[in-house]
Amino acid sequence: MTNPDFKTYIVTLKENAAVENFKKAINAIGGEIGHEYSLIKGFSIKIPSISASELHKTEGINTIEEDKEVKIQ
Repeated sequence: MTNPDFKTYIVTLKENAAVENFKKAINAIGGEIGHEYSLIKGFSIKIPSISASELHKTEGINTIEEDKEVKIQ
Protein backbone atom coordinates (compact mmCIF):
# COMPACT_ATOMS: atom_id res chain seq x y z
CA MET A 1 0.00 0.00 0.00
CA THR A 2 1.37 3.43 -0.90
CA ASN A 3 1.21 6.39 1.42
CA PRO A 4 -0.97 9.13 -0.15
CA ASP A 5 1.20 11.78 1.51
CA PHE A 6 4.20 10.61 -0.53
CA LYS A 7 4.82 11.47 -4.17
CA THR A 8 7.36 10.17 -6.66
CA TYR A 9 9.71 12.57 -8.42
CA ILE A 10 12.38 12.29 -11.07
CA VAL A 11 15.45 14.27 -10.04
CA THR A 12 18.53 15.04 -12.12
CA LEU A 13 21.73 16.30 -10.55
CA LYS A 14 24.32 18.74 -11.83
CA GLU A 15 27.53 17.17 -13.11
CA ASN A 16 29.51 18.40 -10.10
CA ALA A 17 26.90 17.30 -7.52
CA ALA A 18 27.93 14.98 -4.70
CA VAL A 19 25.66 11.94 -5.06
CA GLU A 20 26.21 10.76 -1.47
CA ASN A 21 25.15 14.18 -0.11
CA PHE A 22 21.99 14.01 -2.22
CA LYS A 23 21.17 10.52 -0.92
CA LYS A 24 21.69 11.71 2.67
CA ALA A 25 19.37 14.67 2.06
CA ILE A 26 16.63 12.35 0.76
CA ASN A 27 16.96 10.09 3.80
CA ALA A 28 16.94 13.12 6.14
CA ILE A 29 13.49 14.18 4.92
CA GLY A 30 12.09 10.66 5.25
CA GLY A 31 12.29 9.78 1.58
CA GLU A 32 13.72 6.87 -0.34
CA ILE A 33 15.59 6.35 -3.59
CA GLY A 34 13.56 4.22 -5.98
CA HIS A 35 15.89 3.91 -8.96
CA GLU A 36 19.30 5.28 -9.88
CA TYR A 37 19.57 5.95 -13.61
CA SER A 38 22.74 5.00 -15.45
CA LEU A 39 22.54 7.19 -18.57
CA ILE A 40 21.94 10.41 -16.67
CA LYS A 41 22.94 11.56 -13.21
CA GLY A 42 19.44 11.09 -11.89
CA PHE A 43 17.10 9.21 -9.58
CA SER A 44 13.48 8.41 -8.98
CA ILE A 45 12.66 9.26 -5.40
CA LYS A 46 9.64 8.96 -3.15
CA ILE A 47 9.32 11.75 -0.58
CA PRO A 48 6.63 13.24 1.64
CA SER A 49 4.61 15.74 -0.42
CA ILE A 50 5.34 18.50 2.06
CA SER A 51 9.09 18.05 1.53
CA ALA A 52 9.06 18.68 -2.23
CA SER A 53 9.49 22.44 -1.85
CA GLU A 54 12.40 21.88 0.55
CA LEU A 55 14.10 19.63 -1.97
CA HIS A 56 14.51 22.56 -4.38
CA LYS A 57 16.92 24.08 -1.84
CA THR A 58 19.23 21.04 -1.95
CA GLU A 59 22.59 21.88 -3.48
CA GLY A 60 23.47 20.10 -6.69
CA ILE A 61 19.95 19.47 -8.00
CA ASN A 62 19.43 20.35 -11.65
CA THR A 63 15.73 19.44 -12.19
CA ILE A 64 12.83 18.02 -10.19
CA GLU A 65 9.65 16.78 -11.85
CA GLU A 66 6.73 14.89 -10.40
CA ASP A 67 6.64 11.40 -11.90
CA LYS A 68 3.25 10.98 -13.55
CA GLU A 69 1.69 9.47 -16.61
CA VAL A 70 2.18 11.38 -19.83
CA LYS A 71 -0.30 11.13 -22.68
CA ILE A 72 -0.11 12.20 -26.31
CA GLN A 73 -3.10 12.95 -28.45
